[in-house]
Amino acid sequence: MLTLNYPHIEKTENQPARLQRFPRIRVAQIVMDYIAYGWSVEEMCRQHPYLTQAEAHATMGYYFDHQEEIDQEIKEEWEQVQQSRHELASSPFYNRMKAKGLL
Repeated sequence: MLTLNYPHIEKTENQPARLQRFPRIRVAQIVMDYIAYGWSVEEMCRQHPYLTQAEAHATMGYYFDHQEEIDQEIKEEWEQVQQSRHELASSPFYNRMKAKGLL
């Protein structure tokens, strides 16, 4: 069986794929720029100066080879954001601020 290696990408079991040099940055975060804005690798590097072209290419290679996994991660994150927005809108703080006309 062929095992692919993605330089610059770290993937541990039950964890999202991440950049090796910046473990706080997930592959999905970079891919979201590609999906949302249609950015090329070069544009991603211009917008995120910490990102090398090799890292951006490795990220996109990983995405295209594991698209279902990354798309699912993005979907789950989007659903979590929507749930958080709903919870915020029903919080007592939000209701008080809205009643005062501040929101």
